[in-house]
Amino acid sequence: MAPSSIRETDLYAPVKALLEGQGYEVKGEVGAADVVACRDGENPVIVELKTGFSLTLFHQAIDRLSLSDTVYVCVPRGSGRAFLKSLKNNKTLCRRLGLGLITVRLKDGLAEIHLDPAPYKPRQSKRKKARLLKEFATRVGDPNTGGTTRKTLMTAYRQDALRCAGTLHRNGATKAAHVAEASGVAKARQIMSANHYGWFDRVQTGIYELSPNGRRAIAENAETLNLLTADS
Repeated sequence: MAPSSIRETDLYAPVKALLEGQGYEVKGEVGAADVVACRDGENPVIVELKTGFSLTLFHQAIDRLSLSDTVYVCVPRGSGRAFLKSLKNNKTLCRRLGLGLITVRLKDGLAEIHLDPAPYKPRQSKRKKARLLKEFATRVGDPNTGGTTRKTLMTAYRQDALRCAGTLHRNGATKAAHVAEASGVAKARQIMSANHYGWFDRVQTGIYELSPNGRRAIAENAETLNLLTADS
């Protein structure tokens, strides 16, 4: 069945059969809800049907949470990597919103529950939080405008690399230990050896000088380098 020919009503019979198989009485288009299922005085199960994942679907499902804690979104099951990626991402979104997720395979009417509704309890990553706070604390000034895209961001690591480049610009080829001392960058050797930005050339073991890219970086970041030099 081509996506353009799919209708929300195509999802109803498989979802109804799924819920009836679990002992629910199921009715369509009750109030604002696409599907309502009731069983033995429990909270009603509400299912919102759409022909694909959309912001409208999630808005409607969230609104239905004012009626019941047990709300599912339901879409046709697609095929291929793109759909599997979308399913994974939207399953994560549903979990965060406290929603359940059902798909229907239209070729044979298989309705599958991928996620049941449950309260979302976010778990913070101590490692990621520590990395965020370290970046905040070690970055000098506020060199980036929030919301910037398609532009090289000035990270604390890039600032340290600029400090190293500035030292080489002033002193020429220099031992890594001396660069670390003069720039105040303890990891100067690792930064110049990794050479992520292509700013450094190794003259011989432990001795580095600026590459042509490094000299261009000095010219392009003169203002930032002056700020970093003043800070150190």
